[in-house]
Amino acid sequence: MNNPRELLQILARQFGLLSKNCCQIGGQDISLIHSHILYEINRQSMPSMQLVADTLGVDITTFSRQIQSLVKRKLVKKTASPEDGRVYLLSLTTEGKFVAGSIDKMMTDYLDEVFSFMNEFERDTVLRSIQLLNTSMQKSKMCCTPMG
Repeated sequence: MNNPRELLQILARQFGLLSKNCCQIGGQDISLIHSHILYEINRQSMPSMQLVADTLGVDITTFSRQIQSLVKRKLVKKTASPEDGRVYLLSLTTEGKFVAGSIDKMMTDYLDEVFSFMNEFERDTVLRSIQLLNTSMQKSKMCCTPMG
């Protein structure tokens, strides 16, 4: 059996290549970081910029540039918080929802195909194992801020 790091490197590389290569939607190329940002904004209800940046483990300066790019492309809307004008809340535009939904469908179709090569027990075992690994990684104090 391969060592854990090697298995995780291979998994991350394959999933990263998939994410990088899959995302041209409506004539727009969507980068890996942009697909992660759209996913998080869609997953959360009107999250603040800081919350999404923290969830993705990206510094706020770099994140702000990414958001500006998504705003210019009319995929994300930035709104000042009614409680605190210094805080900006993020939401997807209609086009942003379409792009996020299209990426989600592509990823779901891909994962459905991957899991089609497994029986139900194997599929459930893999999903339970990934959940267990995610939970354990979030508890670790070794390096990174948990990514939600």
